[in-house]
Amino acid sequence: MKVANAINFCQQYHKINSRPNTVKNYEFLLGKFGKLYNDREIDSITTEEIISFLAGMSEGRKQNTKRSRFTTLSAFLNLIINTLLPEMRNPCQSPAAKNLFRKPKTYQWTIFDKDTVDEAIFRTLNARNRIMLELMARGGMRISEVLGLKPADIDDQKLLLHDPKSGREQEIVFIPKKICGRLLDYVRYKGIRADQRIFPITYAGARKMVVKVGEMVGIKLRPHDLRRHAATYASRSGVPIEIVSKIILRHSDLSTTQRYLGKVSDYEAIRWIENLYG
Repeated sequence: MKVANAINFCQQYHKINSRPNTVKNYEFLLGKFGKLYNDREIDSITTEEIISFLAGMSEGRKQNTKRSRFTTLSAFLNLIINTLLPEMRNPCQSPAAKNLFRKPKTYQWTIFDKDTVDEAIFRTLNARNRIMLELMARGGMRISEVLGLKPADIDDQKLLLHDPKSGREQEIVFIPKKICGRLLDYVRYKGIRADQRIFPITYAGARKMVVKVGEMVGIKLRPHDLRRHAATYASRSGVPIEIVSKIILRHSDLSTTQRYLGKVSDYEAIRWIENLYG
């Protein structure tokens, strides 16, 4: 079987069975793979060629990206083996390839407590910046989602997200009533039209703002730290993990949510034990 035919089969399979983001990932990677090997017999592709292709595709990228592309290519080959060519050997399944594209060590993110995040927000006097911080820290929103908001997306305490990262057609973010009120007041005060972005700044500008807010209270703060705080604070406050996952973070997989929840510190452990039994 030619590589071109295998790629076509794989893409058709995922269009029927997978989410849009998965389809896009395969189209991107297999498009590059096909340019090199379309006319080759797929069972003639060697481990050395796989390693060379992925190394060129992932040069300068983080290990997570390298691992993700290796996993996608290996899954493509496994699909062909399991459905069409059972005698074929997967060239990705060699010790050398597995080692080069191994899963990176898990990084333990810093999780900031509520008092620290509250101080950062309350000391932010700029109305625009404060609302942006609250949407991330109280609504669990990604910075890109905040920057994409328009007045037409506000529906009482619900914010509608179009073309979200998950690949779904639409997602809903639930926010506290007081934050929704401040958001609507800001829109009215600025005279922002229904189809205009509420926060028309760049990602780099927004990230710089968050970093400066962190420096103001003596911490190294990044936009995604606020989303992690929203999840961890909810979890520590007794919110069921299903709600944290499906409502606050809008993850499709609980295992993804569990990586967001910070490691319990000694201070937190002692506080919880004292609350329970002290």
